[in-house]
Amino acid sequence: MAGAADGVGGPGAEQNHLSVPVSGPGAWATAMNNLGIMPVGISGQQLVSDSLCIQRFDPGLGLIAPINPMMAGIGLVPPPPVPPDMPVIKEIIHCKSCTLFPPNPNLPPPATRDRPPGCKTVFVGGLPENATEQLIMEVFGQCGDITAIRKSKKNFCHIRFAEEFTVDKALFLSGYRVRLGSSTDKKDTGRLHVDFAQARDDLYEWECRQRMLAREERHRRKMEEDRLRPPSPPPIVHYSEHECSQLGDKIKDDGKFAEAVRVLLTWLERGEVNRRNANNFYSMIQSSNGHIRRLTGEKSQHEKEMEEAKDKFKTALAGIVAQFEQIVSVFQAASKQKAWDHFSKAQRKNLDMWRKQAEEIRNMHSEQLMGIRREEEMEMSDDDMEDVPDSKDSEDSGVSQAEALKEENDSLRCQLDAYRNEVELLKQEQGKNQPIRSEEDNTHSQQLSFLQQALQGMQKQLLKMREELKQREAELEKSLEDKQQLKNQVQNLKEGLQNLQNTHAMQLEMSKQDDRGTEESANQTSEATASTVVSCSQEKEGPTEKNPPSPIQSEREALLVGIISTFLHVHPFGASIEYICSYLQRLDTKINPSEVEALLSRLPCTFRQELTGVGASLEKRWNFCGFQGIKST
Repeated sequence: MAGAADGVGGPGAEQNHLSVPVSGPGAWATAMNNLGIMPVGISGQQLVSDSLCIQRFDPGLGLIAPINPMMAGIGLVPPPPVPPDMPVIKEIIHCKSCTLFPPNPNLPPPATRDRPPGCKTVFVGGLPENATEQLIMEVFGQCGDITAIRKSKKNFCHIRFAEEFTVDKALFLSGYRVRLGSSTDKKDTGRLHVDFAQARDDLYEWECRQRMLAREERHRRKMEEDRLRPPSPPPIVHYSEHECSQLGDKIKDDGKFAEAVRVLLTWLERGEVNRRNANNFYSMIQSSNGHIRRLTGEKSQHEKEMEEAKDKFKTALAGIVAQFEQIVSVFQAASKQKAWDHFSKAQRKNLDMWRKQAEEIRNMHSEQLMGIRREEEMEMSDDDMEDVPDSKDSEDSGVSQAEALKEENDSLRCQLDAYRNEVELLKQEQGKNQPIRSEEDNTHSQQLSFLQQALQGMQKQLLKMREELKQREAELEKSLEDKQQLKNQVQNLKEGLQNLQNTHAMQLEMSKQDDRGTEESANQTSEATASTVVSCSQEKEGPTEKNPPSPIQSEREALLVGIISTFLHVHPFGASIEYICSYLQRLDTKINPSEVEALLSRLPCTFRQELTGVGASLEKRWNFCGFQGIKST
């Protein structure tokens, strides 16, 4: 036995109506209506009203049997839903060879097992001992078409129906008492117990049906996905002379340019270019380049249209704002006392509400219009700012120079520390890779040695610059003291000269004899004064004659010399003045190429200028020659 479906079908299929004796037409009609079957008498008299039935010819009886339009499967009228709380009235059913008596309505309904999926088979127990398959066919054949009956020697059997919904009709007969004919013998009576039965055939059919539904659902989904899937792009044709000539014509066409340039890109990526077809590809690329002017023109045209649309929108918005202003003015005029007093309270309330709404909308549109104007002003101001170059007035003073020198000294010290760290890391790496020596390692070690020498030279230059700075500071203090002394001596000389003039005037008034002695004393005094002035000037000029002029005039130039030396040391083939200045301007944007070139020219023993290249590629390069120049100085 087997079982099957997951749903219960509606009642109704074509019935095998039998002509049976009826003791009570009303009871038979009620019972059959409960089963969804139209009962018919022997004489063919219909037991249901003509208004609810249509005539059907029954070939087995030769009668015109009425068909209940409420039966499912006919398709005339769908069966009305039966309320679950509605009690089912069971009546006596008279068959040809037996009578079915309903159970006590006060008893609880008979218990049933869970319905197996796709169930078409029922278990019928409590049959009379003298029951036959013909009796079973007579009783349960009214529920629907029966495909198989398995009767046991005991008082039960299994009935398999053709449809699933007929099982529900068979369950309606559960609890009925059966009596064969008018016999009261125990073997001719029994109480029916109808329940769901689990059969392998039912389960197999149900699984087959489920698999079929799943296949249909997958097919439906696949068809829907295929319908919604975007179409695949057409395949790119392979290169040939014919296709190349056609593609050249398509590239020149504005409408087919997008598709043609995609094919050209695919050919280029596939590597279809060779010496034979290079000219064809060049002509197609040249045609593609010709579309740039067209695209630029289209872009400018669209921009022009956008600007015109903006202007049109701004003009329309200005007109709308002006009309809003007029409406607000109308409300304001209506709010004045000479017109306001004539309105009723409800009218005043509406006018006040309308005025507020109009003002809010007016303010919103005004802000939008002002925002558009502000954006235009900002765009114009940005254009003006791009036209006007930035100009900054730099004022150099002694204090700013000193601060700049300190900052440069600090940055140079930081760079030295960084160089030391790099040297240590390179040493460590060199120590790790020492077993594997090669030409690259040799060049690496040479660069390390050059870098160490450059660092040592920079340190020496820094120490020398510090000493020179201290010496200059001492000389400056000394020169200030000498200047003060000279001022004092000049003041003393002026006072002495004034005294001499007074004394000379007094002596002229005296006798002629004293005149000669006065002249001698004046001459001696003037000689002493001259000798004093000469000695002072010699003392002032003395230190300048001892110290010859230096090519490095400030600490800033000394720092530049150190940085440039380090930079050129790691460029053994030299570097142009523009390359050097681009590196220096990262540290200080005020550095001028002419200043750097003049500084390099003043130090011929440290830096050497060389010409490289021929003709148009002639280039001036500066090299660091401090290690050779220190021998010659």
